[in-house]
Amino acid sequence: MKTENNKVSTFSQVLLWFGAAVSIAEILTGSLLAPLGLGQGVLSIFIGHVIGAVILFLAGLIGAKSGFSAAESARISFGKYGSFGFSILNILQLLGWTAIMIINGATALDGVTGRLWGYENEKLWCVLIGLLIILWVAVGVKNLSKVNVVVVTALFLLTLILGFTVFKGAGTGAPVEETMTFGGAVELNVAMSLSWLPLISDYTKDARKPRAASAVSAAVYFLTGCWMYIIGLGAALFTGESDIAQIMVTAGLGIIAVLIVILSTVTTTFLDVYSAGVSFRTVTNRIPEKAVSIAVCVLGTLLAIFTPITEYENFLYLIGSVFAPMISILIVDYFILRQKHDREPLNRTNAVLWLVGFCVYRLFLSVDTVIGSTFPVMLITALLCVLVHQIRRRFPV
Repeated sequence: MKTENNKVSTFSQVLLWFGAAVSIAEILTGSLLAPLGLGQGVLSIFIGHVIGAVILFLAGLIGAKSGFSAAESARISFGKYGSFGFSILNILQLLGWTAIMIINGATALDGVTGRLWGYENEKLWCVLIGLLIILWVAVGVKNLSKVNVVVVTALFLLTLILGFTVFKGAGTGAPVEETMTFGGAVELNVAMSLSWLPLISDYTKDARKPRAASAVSAAVYFLTGCWMYIIGLGAALFTGESDIAQIMVTAGLGIIAVLIVILSTVTTTFLDVYSAGVSFRTVTNRIPEKAVSIAVCVLGTLLAIFTPITEYENFLYLIGSVFAPMISILIVDYFILRQKHDREPLNRTNAVLWLVGFCVYRLFLSVDTVIGSTFPVMLITALLCVLVHQIRRRFPV
């Protein structure tokens, strides 16, 4: 059992999730919504982030109340081996995110230094960012509070400057000459939120106040994530640029642009590599969390250097198809049916229901609903879960 002194404060959750949401990836994804124009774009951001925040809150609350990490929480519905499977999938997606975040940060940093000082070396920036993330890992979550106060305060001020730069003298925000449906835009917002779903319990499980920590984590991510998306949307509409480095340099931000890129990339990617270590402990506890986190950071850095990872829209949808049905089943089991399968090797019923939900999600990607794919798929999966388990209770085999 953890003592009260080992618990994490609610304020530390604010710092963690603000740092998580301030990222180049969120800004770049927001720029993809430009075909909708400003009004429809902002509305899709709001709706998508509301859906995502509610899911994050429920997932975080399960971890906070049970004391389980995100990977361990899956054991409640899927049993021991089921949680192993989701842990492995989570580690793989976190490795992918680590590589994506590092290459995005390095590319943006390369653009800034190239325009400011005529020096470009993307591989060097990948290594620099990777080393800074490893430093964050070495310091550790519980020791980062004081550092994060300074870093997050700086990031907050820098993002205000960036937002002002993007929107000053803004016009009407007319749609760009591309196509995107409103439902597709909503889904891009939800999918980004879902990418944090397999991580949130890793931080709320140690919270002093479970409900407050879960609510604050979701709320901070909602507000900051919306702001990042809106900056990206505004950048594409009002500057005609989706290259955030070009926008910052043109606006004369100089060294501020360098700080935004480095700090935002490090604070976000730290959560990915740290949670990979936590997830790995679900499979085996023979290797310390920090060692696994550092290994994931090194591998992610190598992938960023040697693999052309630049497109992540489909990667977001893949994450959604895996974890949306999983959390639906977990929410139903924990909050509605009040049942646990954590002592079972594998709950086959829920495993089959997850597979059905995965297939339904993939099918829904070709169906244009005004609220995207995630919410309808989660609702269908949840209803199926309740129905199947009620039938099994009345007619046990």
